[in-house]
Amino acid sequence: MTILERRVVFSSGHRYWDPSLDAEANRVRFGRWASPYNHGHNYVVWVAIAGEVESASGMVINMKDLDAILQARLVAVLDQRSLNDEVPFFRDRSPSLENLLVFCREQVEPELPPDVRLASIRIAETETLSAAFELEPAPMISLTRTYEFAASHRLHSPHLSDEENVRAYGKCNHVHGHGHNYVLEVTVSGEPDPASGMLVDLDHLDAVVEREVVVRYDHRNLDVDVEELRGQVTTSENVAKAIFDRLDASLGRSLSRVRLLETARNAFEVRR
Repeated sequence: MTILERRVVFSSGHRYWDPSLDAEANRVRFGRWASPYNHGHNYVVWVAIAGEVESASGMVINMKDLDAILQARLVAVLDQRSLNDEVPFFRDRSPSLENLLVFCREQVEPELPPDVRLASIRIAETETLSAAFELEPAPMISLTRTYEFAASHRLHSPHLSDEENVRAYGKCNHVHGHGHNYVLEVTVSGEPDPASGMLVDLDHLDAVVEREVVVRYDHRNLDVDVEELRGQVTTSENVAKAIFDRLDASLGRSLSRVRLLETARNAFEVRR
């Protein structure tokens, strides 16, 4: 099996507001995003198609044909539109990322040739918020939120000699340490709430990550200031695992992945 992806973009407005509810009930349902007025996003969508490579063409699907489907079924329908007002699918549904994924699947999947299948859809609403609908091996919707913190550390193992530490860690073993601007991606998965259309209350997720990670790690020396890392070599593998364990205690089974970017070239994941 081979998987290919195609990217499309569109701009849409939407609002988190149920006119059958009063203002307080809307705030309970949608949090601080509740408003009777529209706001907009430049959405970036990646559609992944799976299948076997056709021998004559050397393709899974002709990219021009796939692009024609995406332009007709997604961009033409959604671009420069108010989702709540101009797209019938959202007349009785929240225009959440999670529901937008379902809409995209319903629009694209029936148009595909019979010898290929839809593998996944990913949508980025902002630089710090995206969602994915993975269809293989089983359908699953996930939401990813991005955070940042800055911290210092030194890679040094008490189980190794000074010479062995230098060989293992190189300049990262410098006696005075060094620092990183870490980027943290936290992914939750599950079934969206039918009323809000959301997997998780973003205010709650943000508060948990702020309390359990950002406040504890930001502008700290990981070797000295972070209790759960003391006595460990503060590799990003160990830092990512410590973060996953802290978030797991508060988020439970909804937490599916933590991805820690130490630099633009290094990323580390812990998955359930």
